[in-house]
Amino acid sequence: MEKSSFEDFQLCNEIKEALKGLGYTQPTEVQAKVIPLVLSQKDLIVKSQTGSGKTAAYGIPICESIDWLENKPQALILTPTRELAVQVTEDITNLGRLKRINAIAVYGRHSFDLQKTQLKQKTHVVVGTPGRLLDHMERGTIHLGRIKYLVIDEADEMLTMGFIDQVEAIIKKLPKERLTMLFSATLPERVKALAQNYMITPVEIEINPTNMTTGEISHAVYKIEEHEKMALLNAVEVVENPNSCIIFCGTKDRVDTVYKYLSGLKYRCDRIHGGMEQRDRLEVMTRFRRGEFRYLIATDVAARGIDIENISLIVNYDIPLKKEVYVHRTGRTGRAGFNGKAITFATPRESGYLKQIEEYIGFQINCLVPPTETEISDKKEVFDLKMRDRPTLKKSKGDQLNQEIMKLRFNGGKKKKLRATNFVGVISNLEGITAEDIGIITIMETYSYVEILHGKGARVLEALKTTTINGKQLKVSVANK
Repeated sequence: MEKSSFEDFQLCNEIKEALKGLGYTQPTEVQAKVIPLVLSQKDLIVKSQTGSGKTAAYGIPICESIDWLENKPQALILTPTRELAVQVTEDITNLGRLKRINAIAVYGRHSFDLQKTQLKQKTHVVVGTPGRLLDHMERGTIHLGRIKYLVIDEADEMLTMGFIDQVEAIIKKLPKERLTMLFSATLPERVKALAQNYMITPVEIEINPTNMTTGEISHAVYKIEEHEKMALLNAVEVVENPNSCIIFCGTKDRVDTVYKYLSGLKYRCDRIHGGMEQRDRLEVMTRFRRGEFRYLIATDVAARGIDIENISLIVNYDIPLKKEVYVHRTGRTGRAGFNGKAITFATPRESGYLKQIEEYIGFQINCLVPPTETEISDKKEVFDLKMRDRPTLKKSKGDQLNQEIMKLRFNGGKKKKLRATNFVGVISNLEGITAEDIGIITIMETYSYVEILHGKGARVLEALKTTTINGKQLKVSVANK
């Protein structure tokens, strides 16, 4: 029998409290099916489209099972993109925050030395892209001998991006005594073979792609010539007037062109593609998630696994050349019970790609006539009003959970022979403070960070100004966010 509440699972109080703080009430279908199986130590193959809640499906039982005292990583999560690695790390950190679970992300185009330093800390969960993980493994800067859980997230995308051989190389170096979970929106033969070779009698779960059949996403196509796309894009945006929209393009040059066009029309927009610096890509995604701008122009780097609530419109400015990509793109909308719309521009020479997509999703996409000048004129005033409005910033899932957390910075670390137990011992002996009020502790070479939970940060900060730690009086301050 599937669970209807997170209270029905065998979870510790810290995980249940974190779930409440994150606003999780009822498990999604994939969570209801996956969590009890992971808790009972079953290998899993899960076919589930993006937006189904699968990160929490594996993240909750992994956080439940983590042994905090173990210093070496106990769970390894493989993701195809850097953006997804960062997001999964954030989700795991929020889910396990009250258990003081430390998760770190390792990915390319990011300081290897910084990641090496982070990996020397007490680390419970490592989330990473295959190439950078292999790099750490080959240089001996990551210890994977204690891994009990392996998650291969977005496995079909790993295959599409050419990472599947790297994934296999990583698996071969992991302990054989482990639980393995594979999540994928589709199950190509190579992905099935991966599961058969490295999993023990896995339980197969398939979550029906309800968004494509229940009408939470309405699908439409405009059959037009290439030179008509720009004007049609503006007309569609005026008529649809979405609260939030992703416009997918086939190349980074096309993204830049569309971005320049919409910026010239005073749209609040930004862009993301593989040619940008990693820091800039992450900043754009953070700003879009917060609702600082309404229109994101992107290549498919933004199509997989990125959790942004209430995207009301997806525009395929360039039709995807692979039918699976259509599902990944349109899965950005119609999430968490909201309605969404997916509009595709298709030129006459792309009719074959459109037919493949329709056969794959199982229905014919409704063909629309471009908006008339009258329709555009009728909608223009309301559109212009929304364009002038200041955006309402959204809160992230972790905001409510994190609002009672204060992160303290100490001017002492490994060079002063400080350890996490030194901080726990001193802080938990302060009046009105217990070990449960202490969050994640990070010890660097010359400084340390300690999270104080439950709104008790100011009290701890004041007390530690006159309290020694391991016989040393350390300078303590609130850490910069």
